[in-house]
Amino acid sequence: MYSLIMNLNNEILLNKLAKKIKAKRTELNISQEKLAEKCGFDRTYISLLERAKRNPSYLNLVKLSDGLEISISDLLLE
Repeated sequence: MYSLIMNLNNEILLNKLAKKIKAKRTELNISQEKLAEKCGFDRTYISLLERAKRNPSYLNLVKLSDGLEISISDLLLE
């Protein structure tokens, strides 16, 4: 039961992050490809993040926040 609750909580958190990434990218009016280029990622990785299919590492969150031109705390906070 605990495992199921943790998995649901993780899914909720990843979905919130995914929406934040896409919203900020859209606000900046840049493509997934352009964001990937700014961050040093592949475009498919950005797509996976925006669909909550990947759980980014801390270092990738730092690169992503730089690419999105926001602080890491703004990226992670609701």
